[in-house]
Amino acid sequence: MNGKTFIIAEAGANHNRSFEQAKSLIDAACNAGADAVKFQTYSSSTLYSKNTPGFANYSNISELIKSIEIPREWQKDLKSYCDDKNIEFMSTPFDELAVEQLTELGVKRLKIAGFESTDPRFVKMVASTGLPIIVSAGIGTNIDGVRKIINWISEVNEEPDITVLHCNNAYPTPNSDINLNRIDKIIITYPNVRVGLSDHTRGILAPALAVAKGATCIEKHFTLSRLLPGPDHPFAIEPPELKQMVTDIRITELMCQDTANTITNSEKQFSKAMRSVVAKKAIKSGEKLTTDNITTKRPLLENSIPAKNFYDILGNMAVCDIEEDHIITFEEVA
Repeated sequence: MNGKTFIIAEAGANHNRSFEQAKSLIDAACNAGADAVKFQTYSSSTLYSKNTPGFANYSNISELIKSIEIPREWQKDLKSYCDDKNIEFMSTPFDELAVEQLTELGVKRLKIAGFESTDPRFVKMVASTGLPIIVSAGIGTNIDGVRKIINWISEVNEEPDITVLHCNNAYPTPNSDINLNRIDKIIITYPNVRVGLSDHTRGILAPALAVAKGATCIEKHFTLSRLLPGPDHPFAIEPPELKQMVTDIRITELMCQDTANTITNSEKQFSKAMRSVVAKKAIKSGEKLTTDNITTKRPLLENSIPAKNFYDILGNMAVCDIEEDHIITFEEVA
């Protein structure tokens, strides 16, 4: 990752098993200015047991997953398309074969999803590739849970490159449950990892707020239209929102950067509005400067005594006659 916030446009399953729609998602991510576009590589048979009962309003989870899983033969062509568009191709693996296929494809990094980050066997398997790991500290993961994830990765990778994404795995996440303060706590507690946000709230406010808190990686689901059929479209953002989110993040980066000077370049033209030491009344040469004969007023000129030096020059003497309301210079006192 470079020094700026790494923005992942999460296409997920929103391709609806249409290769052209997958390419359109890549185009939208490019147009928005995202750094990467990410899909998900899973199979119904390896993700859920066939004995899984229905939940989350779905009576047959396995059939749902089968209807939205990406055809794996697409991945090489999708990566080539991303390469041509100068955007990073990513996909979250959900089984051993997916890890192997993506590694062989030459992806730069691997992502571990929030539900899978609770599984040490799976985390270690992904981390054993030696690739940089982005991991969502998802459902039920507290600060100590983040430590466990980091330890699992470190057990199989001596010098791991880890980015931990704070994440709430409700789709969508209510604003009252996003708990962005967790980002501060992870940054303080684990200074050797990068920290970001995998955001499932509606809208685009949370990512920019997360960047203001120090997040260096943002992941956000997007779709070509929330009206499309499928489980992830309703809570995803649409292309104009994705573009605005990227813009907001880049503006947030500018707003949060440290300025090198006490007076910024933009403030210089307004510096005369600061105060200088001014004669409250006429002062004779040899007369001491006191609170009775000097005060502070605007403007601050290049050779005038700044108001911040007011107490420093009390007790000094005027070396010449000074008229009332004169803006005093250092050369006029000793």
